[in-house]
Amino acid sequence: MLSVVKKTQRAELFARLQKSIPEPVTELRYRTRFQLLVAVILSAQATDVSVNRATRPLFRAAATPRAIYDLGVPGLKHYIRSIGLFNTKAQNIIKTCSILLADYSGRVPRDRAALEALPGVGRKTANVVLNTAFGEPTIAVDTHIYRVSNRTGLAKGRTVLAVEKALLRATPKSYLRNAHHLLILHGRYTCRARAPLCGHCVLSDLCQWPSKTA
Repeated sequence: MLSVVKKTQRAELFARLQKSIPEPVTELRYRTRFQLLVAVILSAQATDVSVNRATRPLFRAAATPRAIYDLGVPGLKHYIRSIGLFNTKAQNIIKTCSILLADYSGRVPRDRAALEALPGVGRKTANVVLNTAFGEPTIAVDTHIYRVSNRTGLAKGRTVLAVEKALLRATPKSYLRNAHHLLILHGRYTCRARAPLCGHCVLSDLCQWPSKTA
């Protein structure tokens, strides 16, 4: 199902989100595309706060693919051990650094297939990098966006991929660049999984969720 929200309402929905979130950007802290890639790999099943806490000293000590690769898996683990699944993530990041150095001169590729071929990078991570680092009009569906999309009726779907495809069709073109961050921030702070703030939600009258609170 594409959307239960009418076309005119979709534009209004995003206009309201844009007004309430005037600077829709990621809360991950980074300076380069490579650092963003590392942060997003680390963010799987972890909060942005915990990732930023780990990457702050990591990026001070090693900010490039070569520098992190030279740390090796044990050295990288020292910086990210507070993050869930750090053993696997450390191995994937070191392998990714090796590929970037060997095949891309240390640069992050602007290509979905190339990104998804990197260890630890799936479709969602690739979408985040393409959208945030390169400005591509794509949407990475995480738990927050999945929840907001289904609750509001903006993009209904039983799987993450179904919601992503529905969102890309339902989102007005003028909002595709920022839709990812508008929806994720709205889900993180207003349309929360538990105790959603429906009474303070700018979308309350447009939302199709039958369980929304007063």
